[in-house]
Amino acid sequence: MAILVNLNEIKMTPHPKFEGVDIAFIVTKEKQKELSTTVLNIKPGVEIPIHTHEKEVDNILVLEGEGEIFVNGKWQDLKKGDIIVVPPGEEHGVKAKGEKGLLCYIVHAPALW
Repeated sequence: MAILVNLNEIKMTPHPKFEGVDIAFIVTKEKQKELSTTVLNIKPGVEIPIHTHEKEVDNILVLEGEGEIFVNGKWQDLKKGDIIVVPPGEEHGVKAKGEKGLLCYIVHAPALW
């Protein structure tokens, strides 16, 4: 069954691992094992530490805000409209900057959540 969600109507809750980050679960592995989709709101000045995913490709679309992303061994600027695809096993992390922080749409394949 298809899922239609309006970004303005999603319910954000505190992220289970990262303080200063809110998350909305759009599609989880209970509904779709091939991928999971979430929306992250990373508050200004908050960093999601450098990490890897064992099996999942991490696809990130920046919907709002600015920050930095750690990919390819270095920190790089990040802004609205940027798309980042991180293969399994590759280090990556995100820092929110500015007054708004970062709002990101995330797809993990296979499903992470």
